[in-house]
Amino acid sequence: MINTDYKAIIRALMGDYRFDHSVNVAAEAVELAKLYGEDEEKAYTAGILHDITKEIPKDEQLKIIADGGILLDDVQKNAPKLWHSISGSVYIQTELGITDSDIINAVRYHTTGRANMSLLEKIIYIADYTAVGREYNGVEIMREKSRKSLEEAMIFSFQYTFNNLSSKEVAIHPDEIFAYNYIVLNKERNKP
Repeated sequence: MINTDYKAIIRALMGDYRFDHSVNVAAEAVELAKLYGEDEEKAYTAGILHDITKEIPKDEQLKIIADGGILLDDVQKNAPKLWHSISGSVYIQTELGITDSDIINAVRYHTTGRANMSLLEKIIYIADYTAVGREYNGVEIMREKSRKSLEEAMIFSFQYTFNNLSSKEVAIHPDEIFAYNYIVLNKERNKP
């Protein structure tokens, strides 16, 4: 049974747009979980909670991160857009009592990915890109790829992200590069 209390919790922490997005990501995560054989309740939980601290002020996000014993690297220090995934992973542990490391990691790495991601981590990463309401150049291609292969969808997302960030001369977090390389290298190894 999916815990719908999380919906009420996030409702109090975010505006309408972010709330609708979180609900849509949770729904997309459940669909991807059905397709790829992941636990639907875990997918819903990670999806509904993935942006739980996104609208908390930046100084509070930094405090949550520090209180969680996490030291930001140089790229993270200069990329406030990455803070909510890190602070969110701490918040769901300390405030909601979530102990499932797969859910915690799915929240933590939904913005950057990382090498050797679990199935749930991949699902939340992709659901965040493909949920209803997402609009960007290539979203339909991304949705189509997500129904055929999470890895192919992730490669597409990394190409999009790398192009976008590099065109703005914004640093790319090493986790993103490691995730991309891991998928590509393992894809190559599995070819006949």
